[in-house]
Amino acid sequence: MPLFTRSLPSAQRKAAGETDSTAATEAAAPPPGQQDLPERTESVDAPETPEATEATEVGEATEATEPADPTADSADDSAADPVADPAERSARLPSRAGWFGWRTRFPRTARGVGIGTTVLAGVLLFVALLVPDRLDRITIQSFFRFPVEAIVLAIVLLVLPAKARRIAAVVLGAFVGLSTVLKCLDMGFYQTLARPFDLVFDWVLLSDAADFLKDSVGRSGEVLAIIGVIVALIAVLAGSALAMVRLSDVMARHRPTAVRTTLVLGVVWIMCFTLSFQVGGVTLATKGYSTFLANRVQYVREGLGDADVFRKQLDVDAFAKTPPNQLLTGLRGKDVLFTFIESYGRVAIDDPTMAPEMDATLKAGDARLKAAGFASRSGWLRSPVTGAGSWLAHSTFLSGLWVKNQQRYRTVTTSTRATLTSYFKKTGAWRTVGIVPGVRKAWPEGKYFGLDNIYDSTHLGYNGPYFSWTPVPDQFSLQSFEDLEYGKKNRDPIMAEIILASSHNPWSPIAHTIPWNDLGDGSIFYKIKKEGTNPTEVWKSAKRVRTEYRKAIQYSVDSLTQWMQRYGNKNTVLVFLGDHQPVPTVTGGTSDRDVPITIVAHDPKVLDKISSWNWTDGLKPADNAPVMSMDKFRDRFMTTFAK
Repeated sequence: MPLFTRSLPSAQRKAAGETDSTAATEAAAPPPGQQDLPERTESVDAPETPEATEATEVGEATEATEPADPTADSADDSAADPVADPAERSARLPSRAGWFGWRTRFPRTARGVGIGTTVLAGVLLFVALLVPDRLDRITIQSFFRFPVEAIVLAIVLLVLPAKARRIAAVVLGAFVGLSTVLKCLDMGFYQTLARPFDLVFDWVLLSDAADFLKDSVGRSGEVLAIIGVIVALIAVLAGSALAMVRLSDVMARHRPTAVRTTLVLGVVWIMCFTLSFQVGGVTLATKGYSTFLANRVQYVREGLGDADVFRKQLDVDAFAKTPPNQLLTGLRGKDVLFTFIESYGRVAIDDPTMAPEMDATLKAGDARLKAAGFASRSGWLRSPVTGAGSWLAHSTFLSGLWVKNQQRYRTVTTSTRATLTSYFKKTGAWRTVGIVPGVRKAWPEGKYFGLDNIYDSTHLGYNGPYFSWTPVPDQFSLQSFEDLEYGKKNRDPIMAEIILASSHNPWSPIAHTIPWNDLGDGSIFYKIKKEGTNPTEVWKSAKRVRTEYRKAIQYSVDSLTQWMQRYGNKNTVLVFLGDHQPVPTVTGGTSDRDVPITIVAHDPKVLDKISSWNWTDGLKPADNAPVMSMDKFRDRFMTTFAK
């Protein structure tokens, strides 16, 4: 007879008990023809236990009756426990054997793995709910808090029936995973732009990020990074969904305990929140995840309504109806150069670790300009962006509108709104050109800025290497401007927009100034790049990043002031400014968006016209110099030089 059999429902066990005596009697009588066979004896290696006796008796009863119908078993189970949850009933059945039957072969290991998986699922979801969306706010203490959202999720999963609970667990888990991905995006954006990811406007920036990776680490590095991001995205979504399903199943199997625990924790959370209970200075009860989601919803609502607000601003232009012969009359006959120095922010001047070297650079620049007969005045502008987004700052400065996101940029560059540069062109008194070494592909927006000719990185005559993101060193870009436009004889006055890109992130390796006559076709920069730093090594230390950033700004300022000393003349008017502050790694996470701006001129009448602006003499603006919003500069400049 078999020693082990499937456990029977209680009803069948009773029926089996009633037939035990009959079965025993029938089994005692030998079959006909076998009375004379010798009696077989069985050795017993271990004492018989009550459990073994019960199993034996059940086995004999099973042999003596017809095989049970599995369907009948299930029906009897349901009848015996009519209120049991299907998931709870399924938990009472033998567990799956697992691959190669390892669960049956190693039951203790299987139990340990099950407990470990449940704990891991709980930790994963708690981390997803508690992790901040900024790297500088992630501390050990931030994870020793209790989120109210965990209690809410438990309540939802406990009140739902089995099928709905499983679906809800998958959906809620995937949602928590998506929010975790959004937090990771926020971390990256806070590190570069000092703001969270905008769900309405920022998707296009992901393509720009891929281009930046390609320029910094090559095509293969870009592809590997994209694959890694996709794999990580799938892993986060799947992991969070599976974790939620796992905890849901555990609560279903232990429903009474789960209900009591949830109620107790809910009461404890309410008490801790009401009393602002803290542990080690950290508030224990938190609803930070809900606040995070509420803020994201608010950002989306504001973003969707921003288009209408901006269109109304777009139609307001104080100079739209001004006759061309009355525009910018105070600058007629002058060469006006609007020059942007990438990432040249207030931190380069104010930061104590950079100030001594930058002061020396600015003083040397002042000396060069004075030796060539120039004077200068400086102030501050407040940029709409920080960390990145140069094109938004450029369009803000030139259009006179606060272009703070990609939607506004697209709207203004496809409109008829006039820019500072297009007003110069409208007068017919200037040839307008653009030196834009950072542009390496089609740039249809360039037409909007009213430039007669645009020289991108492929039209500057440069045959040297890239310096990480920077396609052309600043000194070479300025020399190309001289050779292609400014140095021509018998030309019309020029209005130029010049972008100096050597101070673009990652600031490694960077070029250094060389004798102007040695620039040639730029091939000399191969040697200079080889002598430079490795960006991978530089970015291992925030201190080194700040040092290389400061050197890049010094190089840009030196290149510009040397060019002015070498090629500037009595009709040259230079307006140079930073477009935005550098990334938080350099600024230390400050919310300050100020950038320096300087006007340099040989003709004293030019600077006399801005005397009412109260700017500081020289290239370095005073700490308390006036701060003007960048979108206000266009109208103020045009009003000042209208006569």
